[in-house]
Amino acid sequence: MTPSPAATTDSAPVKDTGRETLRDALGLLKDREEVAERLLVSSKKHSFDPDTELDWDAPFEDGKWFWPPELVSLYDTPLWKRMSQEQRLDLARHEAASLASLGIWFEVILMQLLVRHIYDKPLTSSHVRYALTEIEDECRHSKMFARLITKGGTPEYRVSRVHHNLARLLKSISTTPGSFTATLLGEEILDWMQRLTFPDDRVQPLVRGVTRIHVVEEARHVRYAREELRRQMVDCPRWEAEFTRISSGEAARVFSISFINPEVYTNVGLDKREAMAQVKASGHRREVMQTGARRLTDFLDEIGVMRGVGRKLWVSSGLLAK
Repeated sequence: MTPSPAATTDSAPVKDTGRETLRDALGLLKDREEVAERLLVSSKKHSFDPDTELDWDAPFEDGKWFWPPELVSLYDTPLWKRMSQEQRLDLARHEAASLASLGIWFEVILMQLLVRHIYDKPLTSSHVRYALTEIEDECRHSKMFARLITKGGTPEYRVSRVHHNLARLLKSISTTPGSFTATLLGEEILDWMQRLTFPDDRVQPLVRGVTRIHVVEEARHVRYAREELRRQMVDCPRWEAEFTRISSGEAARVFSISFINPEVYTNVGLDKREAMAQVKASGHRREVMQTGARRLTDFLDEIGVMRGVGRKLWVSSGLLAK
């Protein structure tokens, strides 16, 4: 199968030996329209309305977690070992709210990046139609996460003002491959954690239901973003590929800092500075984050994103081992 005409007309391909080698290593790119048509069929079969699919009126079950304990940031630290079971459960509840808040922030960003991506594309194409379908999914997910936060009785946990405004800048200057790299960063690590959460009967049924819906629908989003990013890294100008490497590394750094809002520790009666220091020193936490990112970092390495300064930024984020 040859690359779709749209894949070679968005920007003029650059003569580059390394790029040609990358194209050969990746094999023939999948047709953009064919990928989108398959995803549209899947969306029709496997989409959910969280408002009717989940039992929002059922009370939470005593003694059940809001997030698997092994995925809670302080797990297996000295501080964790001193905490009561009640305090551990409470921390998991607040961290679940923090991650749901982060998810809303990311999905609002991703919706805007998707709209930018399709602005100049053929409006009747399946590629654009699927992007609009994905935006519908993300709207439902954001409302679902907001409802879960409210139901859990916690505050919403916003990212810092600095990172909020950095994201505003990203939305304005991001390249197309940069946008899809950011999309995957926001989706794949949380997706890995949620795949461990929804089958875990130690976890609250509502949380399991939320994560199950998100995992099923995000699988399509990841496929769409991966196929488009693969195509873009072959065809984009060299400057755009290099800018994508650097911006993705910076996005990874911001993501790792913002992953859990430090106010969760204060809100469960812990010393915030002590908790943050123990999380930073935790070998278990480092392994969790790097394992969650590995499928993504391996993919980015395969398509030429993990190079130079960008790779160093990924290492500094803690999501990639040296």
